Amino acid sequence: MRFRAGPLAKLPVVLAGLVVPALLLVIWQVVTANGYFSTSQLPPPGDVLTALGELFRRGELWPHLRASVSRVLLGYLAGAAASLALGSLVGLSAVVRRLLAPTVAAFRTVPSLAWVPLLLLWFGIDETPKLLLVAIGAFFPIYTTTASALSHVDAQLLEVGRAYGRHGASLLTTVMLPAAAPELVNGLRLGMANAWLFLVAAELIASSKGLGFLLVDSQNTGRTDVMLLAIGLLAGLGKVSDAAFAAFEHRMVRRRS
Repeated sequence: MRFRAGPLAKLPVVLAGLVVPALLLVIWQVVTANGYFSTSQLPPPGDVLTALGELFRRGELWPHLRASVSRVLLGYLAGAAASLALGSLVGLSAVVRRLLAPTVAAFRTVPSLAWVPLLLLWFGIDETPKLLLVAIGAFFPIYTTTASALSHVDAQLLEVGRAYGRHGASLLTTVMLPAAAPELVNGLRLGMANAWLFLVAAELIASSKGLGFLLVDSQNTGRTDVMLLAIGLLAGLGKVSDAAFAAFEHRMVRRRS
């Protein structure tokens, strides 16, 4: 049985992706307008927009956004560099894989908040523990994807590389990494998503700026509108960074096809 494509199937991808958010906004407005929740529990969308304008007028929005984005970027870059290096080493050498892979897999299961007391004890309350926690969040998805992709590179391709005198780092950079490029980009994408997840935990560490701080501060002051705004901004920034990686991944696939 063949089904005819409905009107939604004919929409551009971007517009189709806005259908569910628009429906959620409508449901949100209807629920709040009919008094199913008090405004302290769930303020209407208009109140959240008002809170956005209020923060913007007072000049408080940009410092929070700048603090969170800079922490994610710096922490992500540090975590990605470490994970690519270790993942490449594990993927290149079976001996290193047998030695390190079980230990790294064990640390991967540690929850994000479990790292906070230790990082505070070692590095104090400045920016260092925050960046390290974001780096830890980015590290494990990228490491796992890198190690797995490199260990599954086609054996015949490796033999061809060795026949042309490629060994060790030369084999890695000229044969293995290009062959595993799509999987590596996907791992980098997952790492960025995880960095945003770890950001809120990172900004619990004696922060005075950032969206994670704004989220917790709004809870303490009873500003549910600001709390929802912070959640929305985190979701929006995470989506923008994910869309950038998705576009890069799509371009790479087109070039390889």
